[in-house]
Amino acid sequence: MPSESDDPAADRDAAASRFVAALGATMSAANYPVTMVSAVMSATSKAYGLDNQFLALPNYVQVGSPTGESLYISNPDFVLRYDQSFPLAKLVARAPSGTVAPEDGMAEIERIRNLDRRFPVWLTIGGYAVQSTGLALILQPTPLSLIGAATLGLLVGVLSVAGRRIEAIGYMLPTVCAFLVAYIVFSFHNRFHVGIDSLRALAAPLATFLPGAAITLAVIELSTRHVVSGASRLVAGFMQIAQLAFGILIAAQLAGVADTNLVTTELNRLGPWAPVLGVLVYGIGIWLNFAPPTSFLPWMALMLYTAYAGQWIGNELLGSYASGFGGGLTLILIALAISHRPNTPPTMSLVLPGFWLLVPGCLGFMGVTQLIGTHSTAVFGATLISMMSIAVGVQTGLLLWRAAVQLTSTPGRPVLHD
Repeated sequence: MPSESDDPAADRDAAASRFVAALGATMSAANYPVTMVSAVMSATSKAYGLDNQFLALPNYVQVGSPTGESLYISNPDFVLRYDQSFPLAKLVARAPSGTVAPEDGMAEIERIRNLDRRFPVWLTIGGYAVQSTGLALILQPTPLSLIGAATLGLLVGVLSVAGRRIEAIGYMLPTVCAFLVAYIVFSFHNRFHVGIDSLRALAAPLATFLPGAAITLAVIELSTRHVVSGASRLVAGFMQIAQLAFGILIAAQLAGVADTNLVTTELNRLGPWAPVLGVLVYGIGIWLNFAPPTSFLPWMALMLYTAYAGQWIGNELLGSYASGFGGGLTLILIALAISHRPNTPPTMSLVLPGFWLLVPGCLGFMGVTQLIGTHSTAVFGATLISMMSIAVGVQTGLLLWRAAVQLTSTPGRPVLHD
């Protein structure tokens, strides 16, 4: 980091560059795509009259002068919560206009990073159990699955809170949770023979570990030639799925469940209304667990039902493995159309709940577990298609939106931004 000089203009430029680097790092911590991080950093620098060069990666942000005399580095070594992304989005929208003083911007970033959680820990844990129950209504609406989803959701919620506070637990959290949940489910089946050994019964409490957003961002970044960041996100996403699969397989071996019993057969013993209600219950769980602003709830409900409807239509038209394409396409187009209007939530905030809902149905450890157990090349191909379908749908939606903006010559808000 360069030192302060006696030149007021140089000090102002240095303060502005530090703010730009910190803003980029905070955006990276909120899982903004690096394309957007670079665009916002560039626009903000130009607003301050700077001609900087930029390097943005998921875990590294660099701002430097063209001559290389000044270099500002910021490492996003923290994770921004969903509720913190809302005030960040407001700052991201204002920064490129140059109306934010660098000192005020740095103070706002610090305030956002130190925001306390809106709800107490016990309510956050309960919210995760509600989320899990909502997903069970969508994926496996049977009485036993609902009871199991709520109970195991509480267990995973407690472990997730512990993982945030104890770093060593956090690194192994997907494997530990997958093992415990799967072992409990398989042992219960072996003892009472109630037929709940379907992997769909495991999806609800473990859905929080499915890296749908990460893989979607990876596809977007790879398609825009950001190979390093895209590849790193893709590998990290696959690794997390492998952690889940490993935990499930170890639990299956200890519980004595054969590979042939690791199936994904869908059961609905409640009626066709269950998945529709499940989307609403899931939204309530998100609100309790992630604590977005209360005013965002109607928008969140709209996006959740949009994602569910798009996935259902995609399943009817394209089949189950490509159902995520329909969900991702519909989700991003509706989110962009909404955020294009004034006084509406940012696109990133709109799409994330939809990703969390789409992923369990389309991007699962279920196929990966079958692959490891059966070594089937057919399952391998189907698994890859299922995992990438959401990402390709989102990318297609982005391309269609950009084409529509160009054809109508109507400048809109930056894609996936504001």
